[in-house]
Amino acid sequence: MSTEEKPTAPRSLAEALRARDDASLAALLRSRPDLITPVPTDVTQLATRAGTRASVVRALERLDRFALQTAQALAVAPDPATYDDLLGLMAGDPGEGRDPAVEAALPRALGTLREQALVWGRDDVLRLVRTARELLAPTPQHPSPTGLGPSVQEATAGMSPGRIQEIMTTAGLSSTHDAVSAAASLTALFRDRERMAALLAELPDDSLEVLERLVWGPPYGQVTAEPAARLRRLLDRGLLLPTAPGTVVLPREVALHLRAGRAHRTPEPVPPPVTADATHRPQIVDATAAGQAYTALTTVAELLKDWDEGGPAVLRAGGLSVRDLKRTAVALGVSEPIAAFWVELAYAAGLIAPDGEADERYAATPAFDAWRELPAAERWARLATAWLTATRTPGLIGGRDAKDRTLSALGPGLDRSAAPEVRHRVLTLLAGLPEGAAASAGSVLARMHWERPPRGTQRDHDDLRARLARWTLTEAELLGVTGRGALSAQGRALLGAPPAPQAGDPTGAGAQDQAGEPVGPGDKLPVHHHRTVAAAPAPFTPLSSAEQAAATASAARVLAPLLPEPLDHVLLQADLTAVAPGPLQPPLADMLDVLADVESKGGATVYRFTPASVRRALDAGRTAADLHAFLAEHSRTPVPQPLTYLIDDVARRHGHLRVGAASAYVRCDDDAALNEIMADKRSAGLRLRRLAPTVLAAQADPAALLEGLRAMGYAPAAESAEGDVLIARADARRTPPRTAPQPVPEGPPVPDEALLAAALRAVRAGDLAATAPRKPADGAAPGAGGDLPRTGAAETLATMQAAVLTGETVWIGYVNAEGAASQRVVAPVRVEGGYVTAFDHTADEVRTFALHRITGVAELADD
Repeated sequence: MSTEEKPTAPRSLAEALRARDDASLAALLRSRPDLITPVPTDVTQLATRAGTRASVVRALERLDRFALQTAQALAVAPDPATYDDLLGLMAGDPGEGRDPAVEAALPRALGTLREQALVWGRDDVLRLVRTARELLAPTPQHPSPTGLGPSVQEATAGMSPGRIQEIMTTAGLSSTHDAVSAAASLTALFRDRERMAALLAELPDDSLEVLERLVWGPPYGQVTAEPAARLRRLLDRGLLLPTAPGTVVLPREVALHLRAGRAHRTPEPVPPPVTADATHRPQIVDATAAGQAYTALTTVAELLKDWDEGGPAVLRAGGLSVRDLKRTAVALGVSEPIAAFWVELAYAAGLIAPDGEADERYAATPAFDAWRELPAAERWARLATAWLTATRTPGLIGGRDAKDRTLSALGPGLDRSAAPEVRHRVLTLLAGLPEGAAASAGSVLARMHWERPPRGTQRDHDDLRARLARWTLTEAELLGVTGRGALSAQGRALLGAPPAPQAGDPTGAGAQDQAGEPVGPGDKLPVHHHRTVAAAPAPFTPLSSAEQAAATASAARVLAPLLPEPLDHVLLQADLTAVAPGPLQPPLADMLDVLADVESKGGATVYRFTPASVRRALDAGRTAADLHAFLAEHSRTPVPQPLTYLIDDVARRHGHLRVGAASAYVRCDDDAALNEIMADKRSAGLRLRRLAPTVLAAQADPAALLEGLRAMGYAPAAESAEGDVLIARADARRTPPRTAPQPVPEGPPVPDEALLAAALRAVRAGDLAATAPRKPADGAAPGAGGDLPRTGAAETLATMQAAVLTGETVWIGYVNAEGAASQRVVAPVRVEGGYVTAFDHTADEVRTFALHRITGVAELADD
């Protein structure tokens, strides 16, 4: 293409953005949603916003490692740079054997930077946005990850002219008249490979060793007031330059020569592969995950049943105390971190919340009652969806916040905006493996680090995203989203992921191992190493409400056939135990929870009948006949005689003593029983006094009196003021209706297509108004100035009326009711009553403008 045929290079970022088509601008706004919050008035304002420090920092944080390395290379390249300059910095000098992977990946990385408006210009004039260059360029306070130091021009800025001339002479260069040209000569020398090789050949090995130690960074070193000879040779030739007393630096151009032109020691153009540690049969994975899913349901139900009558108190600062968390962990039979996860999961699903009373406590919400009535698969899907979308992070519990305060379960400070994105990305990486493949945790973390490198010099344990990824793998296994480390069928459905890729060897029933032998149901398949080809993930966009509901329903449908059917029977044994060989139907499980105590859990649940548990059932209003009938109906084995005797014995003694409120009293038709109680030393604390042969009065309240008599081995029953036996049923405590906690988003949300279209239309129309050529006024040159037009009220009215008659389009300045000034291109249609009705090209619609708010009007140029 000839010079005349080449398109004009943009002179600014605004011009580069203005030249983009709508699809390219939409991609920019989708990847950087903060740029349309609020919608900019025109392209110039969009470019200004794209160059602000906060927006650039946010955009740099979302780059993958190779795109970030490319931006770091541009920050140390000449401004502007050519594509060949950039390729040399990334892949090395042409004669040094360039990495073909770097050459192949560089166009994609540069395209990413251009799409996000971090780089603009043609390939022969590439410019990094000024703010990005300031952030990424190396400085003594903020070293660059490239390990490069300042350029010769920067390092010699404060050096005396005489010293620079001495360096020029020693390096074999002619003297110059000023420091700027001297620095330029040194720069040209260091960039000339032949002359630079000859200069280095003059140096002894000990001097070259110093350069080798500094070449990959850090480029700074310390010297004494009288440097050694090996250092003096480098200083005299400008191969080391002083930056401060006692400090020297290796100039950038020298380092690049020694590195064969490469800015990075190890470019990473290709994402590390996600590898599989083991591969299991998909049926085994799904069955294991389904078992974990059922355990999750029973654990959450047990937690809420334990808090059914009112849970632990809410701390003054919010959250659960350490003591209450320990008590909950003991009740659930799990460790404290696992108990914290279940508590937070129930809270995220809206099943528990503070009750809002003066003595505030945690309790189940009304949503728990509705959740409990759902089929098991739907209950699990609700929990899994709440976990996947929640920003609350249970793994932080027990740590410290920025003010060194302990982070407590259910307390403030646990929201991390990146949590949903990280969970979604980790599961997506698992979904990219063949079915049944369990990913290596190390390869997942390495991939996450490549896709979103840690900021600054953070190490692995300091990187929040790395910790979130590890917690995701653990929590997904607890919840049943994964099984044996592989993504389950219900997890894939919850994610809305496509079918898993096929491995090199077949999987599933009838598969064969590498030796050609059939694989048994419990055998492991050969390990497959899967390399994902996608270079960088698309920006994370949360599912809409409808899409999330569809994914939740799909996960429930997939899980339903994998869950065991609830049983309607138990196996009674002669040692006063009952064995539930699987999950029980809710009515049967609820009754057994009252009639017996859980002794052990696992594949089968063991219940033990005790006098206290039978009395608990009798207190709940059951009779001995009811209990016998219940056991006979639901036992697959005959009711053992010892259990029949236990029920009859407890029932015979139950209610023999009656306790009521006087402050409290005991009455019994058998005065001998009362005599026995009075003689018992253990009753001293109840402070009993006989009122009649069959009545004792106590100074304790009825509840304390009941507990005291039960501790003495009696089976008293509470009675009402009318003398009727009171049936003791636990009062389920519920909070007022509560909504589940809303996720805390990380910055502005990704705009949907409707918002993008509206924003693009507004920006284009506003840009038209700002750049439309106007007729010169009072001899001024034609153009599109940035100032609002200024005309008097009479002239404004006359020009508007003339435009209505001629159908012309005019340019106006307008100040709205909030005092915001804007410029618009309008076609007036009608002028009456102090208002102008016109088609507003800026908004692409008909609008009405108040005449007194129009600052002025000007005609557009004829073209």
